[in-house]
Amino acid sequence: MIKYKINRRAFILPFVLVSVLLVSSCAKRNLTYFKDISQEKDYQLKDGIYEQPKIVVGDLLDIKISTLNPESNLLFNYGIVSSESGEGNQMTHDPIIEGYLVDSDGNIDFPTLGDIKLAGLTQEEAKLFLKNELASLVKDPKIDIRFLNFKVTVIGEVNRPSSFVVPTERITVLEALGMAGDMTAYALRENVLLIRETSEGKVIHRFDIGKKDILSSPYYYLKQNDVIYVEADKRKLNQANVNPNTIAGLTILSSLVVALIFNFNDIFK
Repeated sequence: MIKYKINRRAFILPFVLVSVLLVSSCAKRNLTYFKDISQEKDYQLKDGIYEQPKIVVGDLLDIKISTLNPESNLLFNYGIVSSESGEGNQMTHDPIIEGYLVDSDGNIDFPTLGDIKLAGLTQEEAKLFLKNELASLVKDPKIDIRFLNFKVTVIGEVNRPSSFVVPTERITVLEALGMAGDMTAYALRENVLLIRETSEGKVIHRFDIGKKDILSSPYYYLKQNDVIYVEADKRKLNQANVNPNTIAGLTILSSLVVALIFNFNDIFK
């Protein structure tokens, strides 16, 4: 019987090349934040610019009025109104107001005052405006305004992509990423995208989370409805375009071929 001999090197070389390509697709990436900060010295960095958020259409505001008059407090804070009848003045209760929604015209419907425009004002400016409007009704009112739906969204290569309603308006990019469970190992840290809505349209800004410059950036502090999109590394995108069943099939086929190569002479003795 004729015995066949085969040059194993000729068959092994393509599989070595394929293996190198597979390994290179899993190459290590630098997952460190602020990699340009030296470990040998301390830094004094200028803090990012914080601007008090302005009230915009769609905001839900919690407005509390405190005065020396208990009846006024009930009126402005819980929707209690006074009405006249044959038996004299009576206090009747409307449903409790959960918040004041800023309508498409930038107004809220406030007890006694009616429609008042707050859109475009900061919290401090809105407090002063309300204080002046209430001056003829109550003496020296104290006003507190909070956002009830101050929301930021984090999507893409993070562990828990979602929209988050935050209890405070002072939130940073790092805090938002922390709420989303941090970036995954496939996250493209060099090209994080921030999308922000303004009165002039959408602003899109890209930054490198691996550099300390973000700490002093005007985009370090987020505003309501900001969206952070963390892009995926190209290697993951390439993997996503390949059917997992195809990868599994090729892996099994490669294993069988390699086994045949190393046992070829024995099989055909």
